[in-house]
Amino acid sequence: MQDPDHFVPQVPGIDYGILDTLLGYAVRRAQIRLYEDFIASLAPWGITPPRFSAMVIVSRNPGLKLTQLARIMGIARSGSVILVDALEDLGYIQRLPVPEDRRAFSLMLTDKGHTDLAAISAAVQAHDERMAQMLSPEERTQLRQLLTRLSEGPA
Repeated sequence: MQDPDHFVPQVPGIDYGILDTLLGYAVRRAQIRLYEDFIASLAPWGITPPRFSAMVIVSRNPGLKLTQLARIMGIARSGSVILVDALEDLGYIQRLPVPEDRRAFSLMLTDKGHTDLAAISAAVQAHDERMAQMLSPEERTQLRQLLTRLSEGPA
């Protein structure tokens, strides 16, 4: 019997019609499966995919402004405020004043953020490996390349 709390990509006996021919629908079904496993894997830290992405970006770009983070992540500034608030509440990110702009804040990982990001990154890599285990290394590379091309849009 199926667990009613987990996504089933193809429910037996259901005709999906045109949906089964759509690339976007296939990507979305895969994304839901990946998301469910990601959330379960990162539950000990309270980390979601956007929180992880923000932590990695801030760790690699200390002093980044909130507006820059929003642009990089493709979210509204208000969304980045909520995201940073959550990471601040978890003790992972701190806002620092920007001397040349009193209205702006730069973002830095805290010591706890740096420490936990190492463990979180290992858990994400294990999740990624588990979810892609049925693909060969070449297929993984090809899939990432194809998804990158799709994300860049038509020329």
